[in-house]
Amino acid sequence: MKTLLLRNTQLVDGTGAPARQADVWVRGDRIAAIGDHLTVAADEVLDVAGLTVAPGFIDVHTHDDAMVLRDPGMLAKLSQGVTTVITGNCGLSLVPLVSDDPGSPLDLLHTSEFRFAHLNDYAQALAQKPPAVNVGALIGHTTLRATVMQDLMQPATPDETDAMAALLDGALRQGALGLSSGLFYQQAYAADTTEMQALVRVVGSHGAVYVTHIRSEMDDILNAMQEAADTAQAGSASWIMSHHKCAGPRNWGRTIETLALLERLSQRQSVGTDVYPYSAGSTLLREDLVDGIIDILITRSDTHPEMAGRYLADIAEAWGTDQLQACRRLMPGGACYFQMREDDVRRVLAHPMSMIGSDGLPHDERPHPRLWGTFARVLGHYSRDEKLFSLPVAIHKMSGLSAQRFGLHDRGVLREGAFADLVLLDSECIEDKATYENPRQMCEGIERVMVNGEWAFAHGHAQGPGTGRFLRR
Repeated sequence: MKTLLLRNTQLVDGTGAPARQADVWVRGDRIAAIGDHLTVAADEVLDVAGLTVAPGFIDVHTHDDAMVLRDPGMLAKLSQGVTTVITGNCGLSLVPLVSDDPGSPLDLLHTSEFRFAHLNDYAQALAQKPPAVNVGALIGHTTLRATVMQDLMQPATPDETDAMAALLDGALRQGALGLSSGLFYQQAYAADTTEMQALVRVVGSHGAVYVTHIRSEMDDILNAMQEAADTAQAGSASWIMSHHKCAGPRNWGRTIETLALLERLSQRQSVGTDVYPYSAGSTLLREDLVDGIIDILITRSDTHPEMAGRYLADIAEAWGTDQLQACRRLMPGGACYFQMREDDVRRVLAHPMSMIGSDGLPHDERPHPRLWGTFARVLGHYSRDEKLFSLPVAIHKMSGLSAQRFGLHDRGVLREGAFADLVLLDSECIEDKATYENPRQMCEGIERVMVNGEWAFAHGHAQGPGTGRFLRR
């Protein structure tokens, strides 16, 4: 069994505890010992003085469902120190996807060559060509609707709800981490309380999580949060709110209200949230998000691909039309919407409940820089430079807290017996390089990444075949 000894590390264990000096001994795929001046034999010994060793980061909010199959090297995530991705967010998952043309918003996943009726089928595909990172999967509510229903613009009938519940139950029995919903999207917006509570009761019966892209992140955000929390409580399920934001100029500053509501709700139920460290979001091109005030950067257009990377206002001016008409001409497509304010972003990032998730869209022609930069930006810009929180707190938000919320046992922490998912980083120079103009830029400061006891990334390059695993609840 292969062994590795890391000497003289600054160890940050993922629990939020202060950093300390220690040696780390890895045996096979597990951490075998942590201590001062370990006297053990090892096949490989590295003196890493000056570097921080941390648990592999867990990206709790991804749309990497197809990407881990299409591009198993996963360099955008691996180069940031991410060793585990949670797929199936916002109600969108590859399981149980059987429709030949699932349409929007499932096209965010670029599902064209992939169809998986059961979670075990997806897990088997991952096992046949393992990705560089571990994968945990949520089941998407919109995917369930697209599989069972003929008309997604209506609430589900009792029979349709029962059919979705049976599919969900089967996936949870096969190890899905929980259910996600995206009531923000038109194809799920019609779902009523009866439909959602019936599904979340299945989630609660398995001790799984309910993750929500809430119905509104704009003017009606408090009611949308309450709806999601009530649904989770009725089903006895843990609740996680996706990419917490207050979107649109009328709502800037309202994170004071939303975070206060989260705190109140946490007194009665299990509550969490994730956030990305940017003031722009990214999703499909949508007419209702074009207000003539915020900047909108086109990331993808199926009708005018040459417009990717240009701002909607500039395109509209060049075409001699208004932004709404230009948006319609560019659809279907995607965009970055500069709809948040920096003080709100900082407030959510700093809150003790918040985990870090990139919410990157890997198939966009010019993706939001969060795909390549999220974790380095938290560690470098917000922790080291802005001193919004300490390095141990930052790492806890992207490792130990995340593993706890999603029930990932022996992940997200450095302790004897835990899986050897490790990151070696230089906390003094870590920096995100991805920008809106040049989004596919690798960050600096991640020296090495280990996944399940094998080096997966070193000195800017992927190492060998993937050793990631499918993580069942």
